[in-house]
Amino acid sequence: MANKILIVDDAAFMRMMIKDILVKNGYEVIGEAADGVQAVEKYKELSPDLVTMDITMPEKDGIAALKEIKGFDNSAKVIMCSAMGQQAMVIDAIQAGAKDFIVKPFQADRVCEAIQKALN
Repeated sequence: MANKILIVDDAAFMRMMIKDILVKNGYEVIGEAADGVQAVEKYKELSPDLVTMDITMPEKDGIAALKEIKGFDNSAKVIMCSAMGQQAMVIDAIQAGAKDFIVKPFQADRVCEAIQKALN
């Protein structure tokens, strides 16, 4: 059975890029969200095996959404996505419970490596 993944990014283009990588590598994308508020709602609704979460988003950023998800599901597996130069935010995310982080622009092998690591 394919692992079910929720993609969270405010940029539709980035969601499409990640989705493309995941589907090509045998993962099932069960939902997408454009901000942290939607991310939390979709997580509760869909119970994904893993979430890819952008850090910088409107409404609620990825770190706030991560903390909220971890608050009601401590076993949640979340991989943060960030642009270059957001090292401090990445450290915050890892401390808040993120399993790993991937840097934009995405490299397919790095995305798959992070997901495999987080799921195992």
